[in-house]
Amino acid sequence: MISSDKIIKTVSMIQKENLDVRTVTMGINLMDCRDSDISTLCNRVVNKIERCAGNLVDVCEAVVTKYGIPIVNKRLAVSPAADVAAGFGRDGFVALAKALDQAARSVGVDFVGGYSAQVQKGASQADTILIDSLPEAMSCTGKVCSSINVASSRAGINMEAIGKLGKILLKMAENSKDKDGFDCAKLVIFSNQPEDNPFMAGAYHGHGEPETTINVGVSGPGVVKRALERRIERDGAENLGLDDLAEEIKQTSCRVTRCGELLGREVAKRLGTRFGVVDLSLAPTPKIGDSIGEILQILGMDAIGAPGSTACIAMLNDAVKKGGAFASQSVGGLSGAFIPVCEDSALSAAAAAGELSLEKLEAMTCVCSVGLDMIAIPGDTPAETISAMIADEMAIGMINKKTTAVRFIPVPGKKAGERVEFGGLFGGGTVMSVPNMGKSARFIQFGGHIPAPIHSLNN
Repeated sequence: MISSDKIIKTVSMIQKENLDVRTVTMGINLMDCRDSDISTLCNRVVNKIERCAGNLVDVCEAVVTKYGIPIVNKRLAVSPAADVAAGFGRDGFVALAKALDQAARSVGVDFVGGYSAQVQKGASQADTILIDSLPEAMSCTGKVCSSINVASSRAGINMEAIGKLGKILLKMAENSKDKDGFDCAKLVIFSNQPEDNPFMAGAYHGHGEPETTINVGVSGPGVVKRALERRIERDGAENLGLDDLAEEIKQTSCRVTRCGELLGREVAKRLGTRFGVVDLSLAPTPKIGDSIGEILQILGMDAIGAPGSTACIAMLNDAVKKGGAFASQSVGGLSGAFIPVCEDSALSAAAAAGELSLEKLEAMTCVCSVGLDMIAIPGDTPAETISAMIADEMAIGMINKKTTAVRFIPVPGKKAGERVEFGGLFGGGTVMSVPNMGKSARFIQFGGHIPAPIHSLNN
């Protein structure tokens, strides 16, 4: 039986500390929708999504009413489009993107992920067509998100694909220049991409997943922040060590994860499908009080980006994982601490003040759960420089056997220091300075493939 004090704590977490389930994401296998006719394929995709996810939003709302914990987003993740539409040309891939967008609108979800390809060791013809179609596909759809996995610890880094993606990002930015390049926010480039990630824009339904599944992404930066404040107020900062604060983070993350799993299993049960994983990532929002950066400030960082910031993120990430692992046997996805600059008010402010640089962010991604996420860069950044920054982040993931990702937004017509606003959960921030522009072109022009490190021989 749940004790009354735990109920009261949970209610307080919801009302005062921004506790929510950030997303319930239904994964759907679309491989059986393939056909030699693109119209038939698209109709099958729409019909299957409507059949499997038609009640998703209503069920989520009913569960919210029952438990009182908000579910902010309802999303879909589908089989990689490069596999579903293999054999068709560019027009066929764009038609599939439009069908996914239509289906997402039909069932009322916020986003659908899976316009994706896995090219870590090399690109098939279908993979290449999908990548080439990205500017048009992202421009003509509103709810479709894309991800490209270009590296892994076992396969190495596909530099040919990375070189192309730098140019693709600039085309996507130009296509959406009236929205400050926002289309680029719907594309994530990965190393070691997980198959069960419920968060956008990197969600897709992997080949190892069941026919349909429910994955949940919880989020509690505000809850963790307030828990740390209470502990410091109660015991006094002079009487606490970082190990004490790490324990507080761990216990708080455990409670947050239990809430997420409770709702996820209830949604899955009502929909008659499998429950997959809880992704216990601390995903911030632009709202004050719901920030990873504010947690770093409580942990003693007077300037986010100052020496010690990487150690703080490492401690936070580890404590979150330990708490979540204790709370659930089904932890998956990314799970840890996100540091998306535009989506986090404190990180955005630190970047605007010049305290947080791209170089320091890159160091922090070595120990966080994602990578260089939601970063606005000058619109005149050369494609080769963008590709080189992607390659750096992919190398961190490959060598450390962890997931890393890049979501850069080249903002057309804007320079470093200017402000950009995307709205909603995407937030906004200062266009960050990119060092040594144009100094990596010869490296990128080599293309080819960076081999995997020696641990790729491990079985």
